[in-house]
Amino acid sequence: MGWRVRAIRGAITVPCNSAEAICTAVTELLDTLEHRNALDPAELVSVVFSVTPDLNAAFPAQFARRRPGWELVPLLDVQQMEVIGALPRCIRVLIQLNTPLSQADIQHVYLGGAQELRPDLSPV
Repeated sequence: MGWRVRAIRGAITVPCNSAEAICTAVTELLDTLEHRNALDPAELVSVVFSVTPDLNAAFPAQFARRRPGWELVPLLDVQQMEVIGALPRCIRVLIQLNTPLSQADIQHVYLGGAQELRPDLSPV
């Protein structure tokens, strides 16, 4: 199979609405996604972050932009729609990339309280 555009999903919860907490969470999430999927920033097509309405202290993309090789990656921050009873203080990410991996080989990452979003993909 040749290279294709694929997508990787991930999410993490943040303990509080502060720039420091958002930075720490984004760094942990992207470090884990990069490690598990052997990401090459040169192959990233675009990255979209969404945050729940209770997170407004900083843009996740500002911290992603600091990563080596991510300077030219198109990044976008959006607000997740507000749904009653939804998981609070959650950052989600959608990474579109060029990769030889099949969809079955992509490793999505859900950390902290975000594991409840996709228990089928979270470690036991």
